[in-house]
Formats: sequence, C-alpha cells, structure tokens
Amino acid sequence: MNETKHTSRDILPEPTLRRLPWYLAYVKTLDSKHEEHVSSTQIARRLNVDASQIAKDLSFLNIKGKTRIGYEVHPLTKALNEFLGFKHRHNAFLIGTGSLGSALMRDLGLQQYGLNIVAGFDINPDVIGTAVGEIPIYDFKELAARQRSTGVSIAIIAVPFENAQEVANSLVESNIKAIWNFTPYRIKVPRNIVLQNTSIYSDLALMYNRMGPAGNNNKNSTK
Repeated sequence: MNETKHTSRDILPEPTLRRLPWYLAYVKTLDSKHEEHVSSTQIARRLNVDASQIAKDLSFLNIKGKTRIGYEVHPLTKALNEFLGFKHRHNAFLIGTGSLGSALMRDLGLQQYGLNIVAGFDINPDVIGTAVGEIPIYDFKELAARQRSTGVSIAIIAVPFENAQEVANSLVESNIKAIWNFTPYRIKVPRNIVLQNTSIYSDLALMYNRMGPAGNNNKNSTK
C-alpha cells in the first residue's frame, strides 16, 4: 500500500496544488474501472505533465510509488480526495443569483468536490423569496444574520463587477473567511481572508488572443 501522510498545505507550491486535481480526475477513472496500479509515466502521457514532476508533486503528500509497479490506484484516489478537501462538505453562500450565479447553484458537480451551496443572496425583489432548485434565495441584507445562524464561512461572488468590492467588504464584515470571486474585478480583502479569483472573461480574452487573427472567425463581426 502507498505510504500516505498528509503534510501542511502551507508548504505546497500553488502550481502543484493546481495539478493535483488533474491527477485525481484521471486516477478516479482508473479506480472506476478497478485498475490496481498506475505509473507516473502513464499519468504523464495522459495529462501531458512530465513524469518527474508528477512524482515530485505527489511526494509533497508523502505518497511514493513502487519501482516497476507504480502507485496503487484506490489508495492514491482516497489520499488525493482527502488532501484536497473534496471528501469533506464545505457549505457556501452564493451572492448574485443572475445567469452565472443560478448556473452555479444548479451545478451538482460542485457537490462532488465538497462544495455545497446552501443559500443564494440578491438585492432583486423579483428573486428574493424564490429558490433555484431547492436552494433558497434571501435578501442580501440578511447575510450577516444567516451567517451567524449557520456558521457558513465560504462565499461565492457572482455580482456585476461594479458591485464586487462593496459585496466583498460586507462579506468580510459578516465573518466570511473565504471568497471565490467570479467577477473580473480584482477585489481587495484583509490578509486573513482566503481569496480565489476565477474570471471567465479573462480566460476568454487569453483564449482569443492565443488563437490569433487566423483562428478568429470575424464573418459575423459588427462593423
């Protein structure tokens, strides 16, 4: 069996932390097929990551494969799930229940990775008091009270970018400890608040730019 001993996340380089879910997704498919072993070379070919980098990444978790055998698939899957926090349930609030926010509330895939959106918040009177699926939507003014009664410490921001900083300030004041920001606005928070920015607009810009003029279809562009 693989030797597994979870180490402090403080020493884990961010690039390594971003690669670990790739490894998990792959070994989960192997585990579902009841494969027993996988080598770093196999993972490398599948994910286009250098085999030595994979071994180094997994060594941060004190996970070591065996010579000519590789890693045991099932224990590796369990260890990655545990280390990444996907095995545990993390309740979260979602702020801004428009098209993006409501889509996130409907995304059952997030629950597979431990994120459970328990409530949405908005300022639009047309949606306050309604629900997305089984997730209720409350007035944003109720956030602090709802946080105190539930102890939720994670919030997702999916509001218009011009409101992002104001919302973030309110979240910090409401004892939220971690913020997942889906707006293109670079919000500022105190050092003790965990902040993760995920801007789909920045990703689109990067994709369009790397495609170059030859890769863009401009037939329908407005002149």
